[in-house]
Amino acid sequence: MTYLRALREQRRGIVVLLGWSVLEGVPALLSGRLVGLAVDRGFGAGRPWVGVGWLLLFAAVAVLGGFGLRQVFMRLGAVVEPLRDALVRQVVRGVLHGGSQTRQPDASAVARITRHVEVVRDATAGVLVQARALLVTTAAALVGLAVTVSSLAWLVILPVVAALVLFGLLLPSLARGQRRLVLADEESAAVAGTVLLGMRDVVAVGGSEQALHDVMEQVNRQASATVRMACATALRGVVIALGGFAPLVLLLLVAPGMVRAGTLSVGEVLGAVVYLSTSVQPALRRLADTTSTIVLRLVVALRRLAEAAPPVDVPGGDAVPEGREIELSGVTFGWSATAEPVVRSLDLVLPEGAHLAVIGPSGIGKSTLAGLITGMVEPQAGVVRFGGVPVRSVAPGVRHERIALVPQETYLFTGTVRENLALFAPAAPDAALLSAAEAVGATDVITRLGGLAGSVGHAGGGLSAGEAQLLAAARVHASPADVVILDEAASALDPSAEAVVEQAFAARGGTLIVIAHRLSSALRADLVLLMDGGPPLLGSHQDLLADSPLYRDLMAAWQPTPIAP
Repeated sequence: MTYLRALREQRRGIVVLLGWSVLEGVPALLSGRLVGLAVDRGFGAGRPWVGVGWLLLFAAVAVLGGFGLRQVFMRLGAVVEPLRDALVRQVVRGVLHGGSQTRQPDASAVARITRHVEVVRDATAGVLVQARALLVTTAAALVGLAVTVSSLAWLVILPVVAALVLFGLLLPSLARGQRRLVLADEESAAVAGTVLLGMRDVVAVGGSEQALHDVMEQVNRQASATVRMACATALRGVVIALGGFAPLVLLLLVAPGMVRAGTLSVGEVLGAVVYLSTSVQPALRRLADTTSTIVLRLVVALRRLAEAAPPVDVPGGDAVPEGREIELSGVTFGWSATAEPVVRSLDLVLPEGAHLAVIGPSGIGKSTLAGLITGMVEPQAGVVRFGGVPVRSVAPGVRHERIALVPQETYLFTGTVRENLALFAPAAPDAALLSAAEAVGATDVITRLGGLAGSVGHAGGGLSAGEAQLLAAARVHASPADVVILDEAASALDPSAEAVVEQAFAARGGTLIVIAHRLSSALRADLVLLMDGGPPLLGSHQDLLADSPLYRDLMAAWQPTPIAP
């Protein structure tokens, strides 16, 4: 499970938190004892300065505990923030691999990230703070109380046990209420998001009233779940309050007689009051808060994340390819079990050094083919091999190094030009990076940015789409990849600049696969794969002109002059 794995990775930080917690618990251990000594040996004995001394010692201990608490909060972020990042990655992967290809924002996924993931982060922080304090502080207070007034231990145990039993009986209803509230929040976000995204269509068909009814119905369910949860929480508060105040009331009733009988001193009674009012009673309240409002929310949110965004099966293996040949045997893939396959029974062999152009209408499955070849997408039937072994069985490090995909959506990050260009080849010398940039026509862009030491803004801010694509192309050109897939990677460039990029990769060596944005890519390739929803056609440009009427029509529409077969 992602959550437990992320926590295990932060176990050192958790141990450090527990270590500082021991320091934080020192005031709880000594508070009542020091107050009692201040009364019995100082103020009550007519020696006020001795009493002040004990209180000053108490103050010093409290400062020491405060320092421990400060260290806990300073180190809390180092534990919970990596956890949050891991959960966000899980949700995003679940959305991307969940079979939904609508290209519309997933409102329920946004709700999961903004609500469930934040609940998990905050709840984990609460558990680390509250449960840790509950464990250390309460244990220290009970030890101190038992040492100070051992004859009154039953006054604490019986009411506390009764409160804990009643509280345990309330937990199932609290859990059900919390889950209902979480589901209601998510449904409200999903319905409202659907209506807002389709507002134009809703108005066009006169469905405003129905849309408003649907949204308000979900809002009312959410409000009802919130009210029911509030009632259960209030009842929980009453039970815990009784468990916290009952020991103190019993102590005040029994202690006067014991003081008169000489079995208890005034200082011991005051020390017991300090333990109960400053440690035990707050600990019970923290227990209630931690269990009913933090742990329950944590459990419900984790369960919902697991249901809605299960961990993605990331391909892995230890196979090492022998050679660079790419082979697809009977490969079929559709985006769901009932959807029409976008790739059907495809057989394709690309020897080392091949140059393939893939053409066809938009949405026909060209980018899906790129995902199949890289191993990011698993075929429903058939197998994709790289170097004679299934590509998804290749060791991930080897696969990522030897197969490179340049997508249409360019990824650039804040940093220097060199850091962006050397992403896949960190040890590459500057000369190699500049040579790659020159090959794809990115020299002018780098010069304008100030050379390799120049800065690239967030997401390539300040660069045009074409300039960003040139930098992305130069980055992969400088990499050690044997197979390069350009998935409309030059779509923002003019035809001549696009030709420069493709020719640079063709001259670079290795296998080149171009998901064509323009049909001119087919003229530069050795092989052309035509995808039109039927059986894919593979051949040279001249072969397809002779054998495929569709290919001839596409070329004729692109080139106004007739093309001889």
